[in-house]
Amino acid sequence: MAREPRTGGEGGEGGERRRGRGRDRDRDNRPERTEGDELKDKLVTINRVAKVVKGGRRFSFAALVVVGDQKGRVGWGAGKAREVPEAIRKATEQAKRGMIRVPMKEGRTLHHDIIGEFGAGRVILRAAPAGTGIIAGGPMRAVFETLGMGDVVAKCTGTTNPHNMVKATFAALARCTSPRAVAARRGKKVSDLLGTRKDGTPEATAEAANV
Repeated sequence: MAREPRTGGEGGEGGERRRGRGRDRDRDNRPERTEGDELKDKLVTINRVAKVVKGGRRFSFAALVVVGDQKGRVGWGAGKAREVPEAIRKATEQAKRGMIRVPMKEGRTLHHDIIGEFGAGRVILRAAPAGTGIIAGGPMRAVFETLGMGDVVAKCTGTTNPHNMVKATFAALARCTSPRAVAARRGKKVSDLLGTRKDGTPEATAEAANV
């Protein structure tokens, strides 16, 4: 007597229902971006990559995204998926999880010049006076715009690979500090570190208050 085909196995109707429920559950667990997040994301680069398998090549997309609140916090993330929107979503979620805070002078520029390195990437970040704007390459410009930095001069002296450029920029930003933090660490006053005038003039007081 012939055996009836099983419908509850992996390839049957029951398996399809289980896989469908799994997809619905994953879709329900996806974090949705709300207006209250106030985060700005920028797609730095997207690249199509191929994996060679027995039956040929499988194509997928790799995305690099930077996310920031334009108030001093910024992060980067990379994601890979079979579709472009899913790759961007994965990269954005990773960027939100790894955000760092960067101290800024007067809320617009760096407190000091700094060099950042990662692999073959090497970048130089310099503080700039008001009105300079963002003078930087594409990947670095995306980082500064999402960070909310208005005046900065940046130069890439290493590889122009977007991933290494972004990682080198974050390596430099992570080492940035402010005179207020240094003064607190050393147990001194900000005016002592900046060498401002001790006569208590308004100019000296304002300079120490702006750090």
